[in-house]
Amino acid sequence: MSKPQIDMRYADARTQDCITEEQARFFLDNGFLVIKGALQGEELRTVQAEMEKQVAKGVAGVQDDPDYMYGKGGKTGRNVLRRIEYVIDKSDPMKALLGHPFILRSVEKLQGRSFIPTWDSMVLKMPGEGIVVPWHRDAEVPAGCTDPRPIFNVDFYLDPADLATCLWVIPGSNKWSIEACQARIQRDGAERFSTEDAIPVPLEAGDAIFHDITVLHGSPAGDGNPLRRTVYYEFRPGEIEWNYGPHTREYLGLKQQMLLECLDRRAAAPYAQGEEPFVYNPEGDLALGERTKADTFRYPHLAYWRD
Repeated sequence: MSKPQIDMRYADARTQDCITEEQARFFLDNGFLVIKGALQGEELRTVQAEMEKQVAKGVAGVQDDPDYMYGKGGKTGRNVLRRIEYVIDKSDPMKALLGHPFILRSVEKLQGRSFIPTWDSMVLKMPGEGIVVPWHRDAEVPAGCTDPRPIFNVDFYLDPADLATCLWVIPGSNKWSIEACQARIQRDGAERFSTEDAIPVPLEAGDAIFHDITVLHGSPAGDGNPLRRTVYYEFRPGEIEWNYGPHTREYLGLKQQMLLECLDRRAAAPYAQGEEPFVYNPEGDLALGERTKADTFRYPHLAYWRD
């Protein structure tokens, strides 16, 4: 099978206010879009330092905290840190990151004014112990949903990602049927990671990727790989959540208030001074009600899951 040939597109957060129509079309057609320079200068250094604290905590071992997840190291087989959940709750700079104006304007362009933030996590490849991530979709579109707007993750890269650590994608697989995706996943299984129909997406520290939850992606096991930390913020059109879930309608209002609080944190961040802030103005059933104080930034998914 020959390598897919696509005319690569990318956006540049250093020179743009939002993704363009052409870039949006590339994302919708291929299931991913590279964003150059999403994090720069002081913000990049601050976020890197904050997440290094979380890595150190996880490496030291965290007892009875399900937010810190471990797996079998790719080289030694030892138990190594692989994922940390709810990073927004754990760090003020991660709250400010959720208010990133280029990112939110681009999310709004693709999902509409009533989008909400959902998952927030950090996935790691520890030095020399990168764990294979088999081909997968993050999730499927909720059952019964015919809304064509994409559900997607924004992946912020805190470290460079070369061919030993970067994400691989199968362009256009976001348009495949569930059966076609399952057949491709089962062809490799859990251990093999073939890339003949895929392309690598190497990035520099501070770059980001938008990736559709239904695009097939993964990464090989590292062998002598450097540290790779990637922060994932997922966004969903509010109307899809309102009508189809998977979260309850109560969850939507709570996450809206959380986003407003994070926008305030962004406005106060020293590295955000002078930028044009994003204005969150959802509509219809999702229109904002009275502003309330966010008591927490950690809303466990299963506590707000529809039956």
